[in-house]
Amino acid sequence: MSAAGSSASPPGGNTTPTSTGSGSTTGSRVGGGAKQAARRASAGKRPAAALVRRPSRASLWQLLAVVFALGAVAFVAWFGPVEGFRFAHPWALLLGPLALAFVLWVEIAGRGSRQGVFRYSRASELGGLKSGVVRRLADLPLVLRLAAIALVALALARPQTSRTTSDVDQEGIDIVLALDLSGSMQETDLAPNRLEAAKLVIDHFVRQRPHDRLGLVVFGRDAFTHVPLTLDHGTFLRMLAELQLGLIDGRGTAIGNGLGVSLNRLRRSDSKSKVVILLTDGDNNAGNIAPLEAAKFAQTLGVKVYTILAGNNDPESAPPDPLGLGQTRRQPVNPKLLEEIASLTGGAAYLATDTGILEQQFQRILEDLQKSRIKDRATLYTELFPRFVWPAFGLLLLELALRLTRFRRLP
Repeated sequence: MSAAGSSASPPGGNTTPTSTGSGSTTGSRVGGGAKQAARRASAGKRPAAALVRRPSRASLWQLLAVVFALGAVAFVAWFGPVEGFRFAHPWALLLGPLALAFVLWVEIAGRGSRQGVFRYSRASELGGLKSGVVRRLADLPLVLRLAAIALVALALARPQTSRTTSDVDQEGIDIVLALDLSGSMQETDLAPNRLEAAKLVIDHFVRQRPHDRLGLVVFGRDAFTHVPLTLDHGTFLRMLAELQLGLIDGRGTAIGNGLGVSLNRLRRSDSKSKVVILLTDGDNNAGNIAPLEAAKFAQTLGVKVYTILAGNNDPESAPPDPLGLGQTRRQPVNPKLLEEIASLTGGAAYLATDTGILEQQFQRILEDLQKSRIKDRATLYTELFPRFVWPAFGLLLLELALRLTRFRRLP
């Protein structure tokens, strides 16, 4: 029975174990194929996911075009109507394109090496999503940095405006006043006396020369510098007020020495206009320098000498002798010598017989100096680089702020 039963078994019964074994093998193959298909699908989806994350270079160029076009329009609108606009260092403009190209190259070349990839089971759906505003402006921080670099390059080129003016004083005049302190300066024909009248008129003269360097030389039997050339007119006037007879030896009148010391103060001056105003009331009767030799030296240095002979030296106008012995004797004068000195140097000689005339003569010298004052058409420049530096600084701050928000790029 067992054998019959065994021989009577249907063919399918003998194949059941075989089928089971075959089914197991087939299932293993099917499972392996599904895994391979899944891997291929996953591998195909990763680039899609990466594509979603990768910034579009087209959007970068579009942003650059828009921002720099707006900048160009603003530049033309702002500086186009400006008169005399120029760049003092135009070669610095070449640094702009070089810096922009370098930053762009570093940014674009670095994106491939630090591209982030993440796993997402439905990457195909992400690829089909439309880009939002933030996505389109992802390169805005970079564009702001490039705009800041362009502004810095413009600032380095030193943009300026120029304005031409007429009759502008380019520099002052160096003036040395040589004042006689000989004993005869105490005469009262110029009230209250010759010295005090001269000091008063010189004070008024100085106050009308605010841009000139002034010096003061005093001379009697010898000559000395009392105030070197200075723009400190307050100190000059204070030391002028302190002058009095007896300060130096007044037993002679060394006109040549007085002029020589004055020229020594002007010898190293780099001013284009140099002047000596020599005020005396007598003739040269002391010193070791001949007045005409000093005048020739002044001519060599290009120094104009204006001479003023102060006082009424007419013997008939001399005051009576206090002892009743007739009239006092006037000091001898030599107006011809003073005229020769002035003529040799291109100056002028004046005579002041009273205080009013003395002031008038100083006023004439002042007017002559005003006519000879250096005047020229000058070009004045105004620096405009702060108008570029501050906006560049603001753009950099804005870039840093944006990189702390949704515009931050990882990695």
